[in-house]
Order: sequence, then structure tokens, then C-alpha cells
Amino acid sequence: MRDEKEARCEVCGTGLGPAGRGRPARYCSRSCQARAYRARKRPPLPEPEPQEPEDREGRRREIAGAVWRIAAGRGLHEASMREIAAEAGVSLRSVQYHFGSKHQLLVGALKLLHADNERRARERVDHDPDDPRALLNAILEECLPLDEERRFGLRVLSAYYSRSLTDPALAAVFLSAEHPLEDLVAWIIGQAQESGACRPGLDARHEADLLVSGAVGLGGDMLHGRRGAVEVTAALGYHLDRIFKPRAEG
Repeated sequence: MRDEKEARCEVCGTGLGPAGRGRPARYCSRSCQARAYRARKRPPLPEPEPQEPEDREGRRREIAGAVWRIAAGRGLHEASMREIAAEAGVSLRSVQYHFGSKHQLLVGALKLLHADNERRARERVDHDPDDPRALLNAILEECLPLDEERRFGLRVLSAYYSRSLTDPALAAVFLSAEHPLEDLVAWIIGQAQESGACRPGLDARHEADLLVSGAVGLGGDMLHGRRGAVEVTAALGYHLDRIFKPRAEG
């Protein structure tokens, strides 16, 4: 006697038992038959086109840019996956393909923003080891919305900060345990102390914390329109004058 493989429902996999006369059964019930019909009527979702690494990175940046624009204009709470896809001009499936989950997207966009800000800051800040005061002033001005590019970046970061207060997973990424900017400012002050360019009796780390937090706070006031650029830059200059000796005394 010949062994025959048991027929199973094409939808749920339930065994159909021995075949009778006529056409072999394909479904175990009318419900499964209806589900199969609906699946045939529904067009399949297109798979994303294979992309070169450069194209994939470019598309990721386009999607991240959409996150930034929504965050800066409407707040990060408005950045749903569908809104981001619409803003970027791509399909929702494309957003999911490039970033996976919404959390991965928000974190990825934040990392790209940090990288862009650091690159632009390096281009703007001239490193002059013979003038640590001017160098510190240029570094601190990166915390201020002195042009449209920096204004946009600070609005995005402010939206992320607000979201991080109620999103522990995002806060773990946004609020790093390290303080690279404060470390850099403290190092510059320390080097200036060794060269005799600073006033005596300063704690470089405390001064760095005050300078950075002050610049960030003043930058926030500028975003709200509470203070102008002239007032804010004058305030930073006043604090730098308390740290550094006049050039003739250095």
C-alpha cells in the first residue's frame, strides 16, 4: 500500500483527513477559505529596493532630517512613524526598513545630529593655543543660536531634552554619563593656568561647569527671545574676563 502525505489546510495547517471523490479540499473551513480569498485580493507589500551603502546612508539621513524638522517645528511628541515618513517623502515601510523601531529611529537621528554639530563646530572654531580665552569664547558660542543653522540644531536638542524627561530609554542615550564639553573647557583652563594666563585660585573643573551650563542656559533664553545676542555674548565675555588675565599681564 502506498503512503500518502496527509493533506493540510493551506491557511491554518489543520489536517484535512482522507480525500474523497472530486476535487481535493484545500481548506478546513469556510473561515479559512474566506481568509485565503482576502489575502489574494490584498496586494503584497513591495520590498525596498536593494541599495548601495552610500544610498542607504543617504536615505537614513533624509529620514533623520525629517525627525529634526518635526522636532524643531512641532515637538518630538508629533514625530510618529507615519508623520516622519510623510515629512521625508518615503513610505512607512522604508522608515521601518532603515531604522526598525521608533526608538531606534529617534536615537539614530540624535546621533547623526550630534555628529553633524561636532563637525560644523570644528569647522567654525579655530584652534589658537596662544589665545585660550578666544578659543573658549568660540567653543561656548557653539551653545548659542547665533545663526539659523545653530538655532535649528538647538531647537531639535531642546525637543529631545523635553522628551527625555518622560522617556527613560531615550534619556539613557541623550544624557550621557560623560561630559566631553566640560572636560574640554576644564582642560583649556588648566593649560592656561600652567602658562600663567589665568587669575590665581581658580578650580578649573568648577569654572568649566559654570561656563558650559551658563552658555546652555543663555542659549535657551535666546531661543525664547528673552535675551539678544549682544547681551548674551557680553555676559559670556564678562565671565571669561574673571578667569583670564588681560593679555598684557599673561
